[in-house]
Amino acid sequence: MSRPGEAKGPLQGVRVLDLTRLLPGGFATAMLADLGAEVIKVEQPGQGDYMRWDDPKIGAESAHNWTNDRNKKSIALDLKDPRAVEALKKLAETADVIFEGFRPGVVDRLGVGYEAMKEVNPKIVYCSLTGYGQDGPLVKEPGHDLNYAARAGITSITGPADGVPTLIGVQIADLGGGALISITGILAALYRAATTGEGDYVDVAMTDGAFAWTSIWMGDHFATGEVPKAGEMMLNGASPCYQVYECSDGKFLTVAAVEEQFFAELCEVIGRPELASTQFETDQIPMWREIFREKTRDEWLELFVGHDVCVGPVNDFAEAAADPQLNHREMIVELEREGHGTFKQIGNPIKLREHPAEIRTASPRLGEHTAEILTEAGLSQDEITYLTP
Repeated sequence: MSRPGEAKGPLQGVRVLDLTRLLPGGFATAMLADLGAEVIKVEQPGQGDYMRWDDPKIGAESAHNWTNDRNKKSIALDLKDPRAVEALKKLAETADVIFEGFRPGVVDRLGVGYEAMKEVNPKIVYCSLTGYGQDGPLVKEPGHDLNYAARAGITSITGPADGVPTLIGVQIADLGGGALISITGILAALYRAATTGEGDYVDVAMTDGAFAWTSIWMGDHFATGEVPKAGEMMLNGASPCYQVYECSDGKFLTVAAVEEQFFAELCEVIGRPELASTQFETDQIPMWREIFREKTRDEWLELFVGHDVCVGPVNDFAEAAADPQLNHREMIVELEREGHGTFKQIGNPIKLREHPAEIRTASPRLGEHTAEILTEAGLSQDEITYLTP
């Protein structure tokens, strides 16, 4: 069980001012906080991050906020107020990273953009995370994950060959194309700042990041001129060896026996060795669907235990949370919060042996640390009283 306490991870001593809202930036800074960074979440007084008010709630606060803002501190500053801007600049003097997710131009209008903060702290690493980046024809356009993933081409190859493109179940552009790319850029810039004394500006567009995820298929397109389509490639539905199959109990099984030896062993285990030649034959998929309807999902899983066949379950969320592999890897953790007892959330996937990530504290209440942090920054009591009415 995680315990409240001071950060000890590899990013211990790194201070991050998190100006982001909603999922992508919050997820990225949660990962940094798990790794030991001190993350100070800067929120609008009275309202805070919009995610605080999502359903379902634990007590008066959103379960989404509890996951996204673990290990962080919260201060409430109205950045439309010049005195709040000066307070943020004071905090920037001792910060290593500033992370924002407003539309391009907003932070500059507020007076808290990269150039303004660079004057305060030349070593600052400043990351801006947006849908389309800081320039280009769509620079002012609003959007969400679905827009970004679809523009990048991902949605066009997701779903059945003869159907409507399928919505992706998790926010690939927000998290994979945005949060994880931001973390990579921030860590690279932090290393440079540590070795040269110079900070940097990290411009991350979620559409760019999502597009980078198409590297294999886009490489095929560049090489052949052909346009990949849903359900027509080996890895998106055209092959018996890489499929989702329904079982007799209505549950589903994944088969990813791409290598010849894995598919041959699968055929041996089910007692149909002669089917090894059907590995890539699209017209044989209906036959394989009938085969897998002969047993329940768990009967198939039991049959395949100990064999190299690349088969697994399609877990629902309750099954995933109870999965023995995920639990062994400490991907389900428990945390305590005063007044609420113990609750569960997803652990950190970055496993460091010597300096592991740790979930130490629950998400802060809105503005919980404002007075503490501003006092530490050297603001007077009168200034703090003004900023925290």
